[in-house]
Amino acid sequence: MTRRIAVLTAGVVLLVLFGVLGTTLPVPYVAQVPGPTFNTLGDVEGEPIISIEGRERDDVEGNLSLTTVGVSRGGLSLVHAVRGWFDDEVSVVPEESVYPPDRSEEDTRRANREAFLSSEQAAQTVALGRLGYPVKVVVQGLAEDSPSEGALEEGDALEAVDGVPTPDSETLDDVLESIPGGSTVTVSYTRLGEPGTVTVTTAPAQEREGSLLGIMVLEQPSAPFDVDIQVEDVGGPSAGLMLTLGILDLVGEDDLTGGAVVAGTGTIDTDGRVGPIGGIALKMVAAQDIGAELFLVPAGNCAEAAAAPDPGFPLARVATVDDALQALADLDAGRTPAGC
Repeated sequence: MTRRIAVLTAGVVLLVLFGVLGTTLPVPYVAQVPGPTFNTLGDVEGEPIISIEGRERDDVEGNLSLTTVGVSRGGLSLVHAVRGWFDDEVSVVPEESVYPPDRSEEDTRRANREAFLSSEQAAQTVALGRLGYPVKVVVQGLAEDSPSEGALEEGDALEAVDGVPTPDSETLDDVLESIPGGSTVTVSYTRLGEPGTVTVTTAPAQEREGSLLGIMVLEQPSAPFDVDIQVEDVGGPSAGLMLTLGILDLVGEDDLTGGAVVAGTGTIDTDGRVGPIGGIALKMVAAQDIGAELFLVPAGNCAEAAAAPDPGFPLARVATVDDALQALADLDAGRTPAGC
């Protein structure tokens, strides 16, 4: 065998070896891809994403879709990672940026789900506040072995305890602190717009004087109807903006879309400010797949969104829920919304 043949043979063997290793050797990266979209005005498997109890939902058309990012399960191979770096519809990121090493994958999923539930709460607060419903002390849940079990329910707005008005949580705490534990009190409340009263035998407080009703409360706008949001297998806070708009469209006076297909993303805080999110370019691809006519982009993501490949639809820059509503009004009127 000549030296040339020997070198060529060795080279071929090494190429084959590296090719095999490249397809099997895992690397500490994951691939993010465009995830499913969810029309907040629509259903998932026959169940509405936003359901309303206590009144009829508005009869609306159009689409207000929240967009998501999917994440590959398990480590990528070297070959797949390299391919992903050259694919506009894949984002290859360090695994630790998605699954922090100091907590389990299950803990990460749980934290993301809790963030989504918090965004639901903020969306309701913003939407109902914008519609003019008054802020009250609203029951969010009951503690284990709560003395209010069977008397109060999630969504009840507390009006008074033993005739003393409770317009905010601080006043409620003061009233309960003045009542010895084990006392029977009368609690006045509003449920789905209807007033009611119940008697509750309080539990003694453990870390202060007075009584406990065994409830978790939050100050938020209280409407004569309940809003319930159901989207399984979605985590993180980035759905907040689109959930807010969905509620406004379903119970407000204005048709927000005029039948158009609108997609978007962004966190929402209780003051109506829209915050940036991750994966904006991938979410724009997801919006393309459903034929979006407008995409709502958090102001903090505008530079990244503008640098992505042209999606074929306008990008509306939104820093607040008011910006989003103006963009929808512009689209319906045939005007170009303020962009990135």
